[in-house]
Amino acid sequence: MIRVLLADDQTLVRAGFRSILSDEDDIEVVGEAATGAAAVAGAHEHRPDVVLMDIRMPELDGLEATRRIAGDPRLDGVKVIILTTFDLDDYVYGALRAGAGGFLVKDTEPAELIHAVRVVSRGDALISPSVTRRLIAEFAGRVKRPEPGPELNALTEREREVMGLVAAGLSNDEIAARLVLSPATAKTHVSRIMTKLGVRDRAQLVIIAYEAGMITPGWLTS
Repeated sequence: MIRVLLADDQTLVRAGFRSILSDEDDIEVVGEAATGAAAVAGAHEHRPDVVLMDIRMPELDGLEATRRIAGDPRLDGVKVIILTTFDLDDYVYGALRAGAGGFLVKDTEPAELIHAVRVVSRGDALISPSVTRRLIAEFAGRVKRPEPGPELNALTEREREVMGLVAAGLSNDEIAARLVLSPATAKTHVSRIMTKLGVRDRAQLVIIAYEAGMITPGWLTS
């Protein structure tokens, strides 16, 4: 059972998401929060698998709430999906830096919402690769890229290749198909890369890849 916490200051939005998710046999909405502070408290209380986090909320915005959840070792298994729109500001990039696992646009289709929750709960891939690529490419291009850290030197040539494909939004199965590997081998490569770089999920790999200049927006087409 995938446990979900809904964090949005609009009651109707939370009610809509709850209605959609509660119809699924493998998803349970365990709590709701109308502020960022309540979202953090709810994460501690309910220990959900996924938090659907609005980025603009009172008391504590979704960015800071995400940072606190992602930075707390006690909440290591909690994944955050940011609810956003394409016309948002730099909070989107900041949310990735803070530890968000993916994005959903607020007018997403019900089936996409359900799929997103399932995907992020298992840490298998970013949400909607085309959407995520567009967002990350836009905001990553606005910041000054630091020099690649020494930890990247620990990656093998194959691991760098895999990391680039992760940054492009490909799932493990898609990476396996592109590189003619088994899905299990692709998953192992991704896990080793995350361990070497000390990151908690694939979203953080995307940020590191862009910032290190390993991949540039638009280098890989679908």
